[in-house]
Amino acid sequence: MIPGDGVGPELMLSVKDVFKAAEVPVEFEEHQLSEVQGTATPSKLEKLLQDMRANRVAIKGKLNAPMEVKGELNSYEMELRRQMDLFANVVRCKSLLGCATRHPNLDLVVIREQTEGEYSSLEHESVSGVVECLKIVTRNKSQRIAKFAFDYATRHGRHAVTAVHKANIMKLGDGLFLQCCEEVSQLYPKIKFNSMIVDNCCMQLVRDPYQFDVLLTPNLYGNVLDHVVAGLVGGAGVVPGESYSADYAVFETGARHPFAQAVGRNIANPTAMLLTAANMLHHLKYASLFLCSLNLGVFFFPLSLLQVRTRDVGGYSTTTDFVQTVIDNMRPSIH
Repeated sequence: MIPGDGVGPELMLSVKDVFKAAEVPVEFEEHQLSEVQGTATPSKLEKLLQDMRANRVAIKGKLNAPMEVKGELNSYEMELRRQMDLFANVVRCKSLLGCATRHPNLDLVVIREQTEGEYSSLEHESVSGVVECLKIVTRNKSQRIAKFAFDYATRHGRHAVTAVHKANIMKLGDGLFLQCCEEVSQLYPKIKFNSMIVDNCCMQLVRDPYQFDVLLTPNLYGNVLDHVVAGLVGGAGVVPGESYSADYAVFETGARHPFAQAVGRNIANPTAMLLTAANMLHHLKYASLFLCSLNLGVFFFPLSLLQVRTRDVGGYSTTTDFVQTVIDNMRPSIH
């Protein structure tokens, strides 16, 4: 468990409370790692990586990166992804009962490559006042994420994959990504494939999100679209997410926002982190716990029937209120 920054520690406490009430047989090895709080060191990162490799599964909050440059350009968040080769980020945005939005009954997925692209930390000032920032796109990683997306669509009964790009301007970099997606799509004739320029995709998501099923993106575009689609279903507080390598899985909220202004105020929405924890249990094959004790309906119940909602989704309830309601309505399933 990596609580992270902002409200991360408070949300992890919510997970612990629910797991304790459900008697979930999971013990957490907790690691405090924060650049903004000064608790991140190379030795702590190495110990964290050792434990993650041993356990193969982790749950984490957002590790916030400071804006100012302090020597190393690569943040601990990015270094963790690269060391674990967490190349695929998956964010499923699904409408929740009781969470009213402009577009109801949404269910779409953003799959993002997150180990290269614009987030390569390869920047330098060539001459005074001129900064060059390199965007790295490789055939191997583009093919890998494309295959992951089509495999995901096949396993989860999805019918279409849309590659999001800017190949009309970045003809070589995004052109290579798009070419790899097109090549991989030919291996999956049952999955419809199309492509869309990223700026048009943002507009189409707001105008008519129902036209999309699985969105396949490079690093930066996926980061942006994760937050766009999260906003469509209620915001950062209700969308779970996960990141995968060939060997490891890290579960984290879909929209990575530390919500620092809410720290200590007991107002953060724990839904996204609790859904993330439920998905982790499903991954760990605790199927009965996932389907009974932590069934998604447990979270819909406070929202839709009891009107227990935090401020971000139009209510006045506290984090503690919401978690306690989840626990109270989980007990019949437990016993």
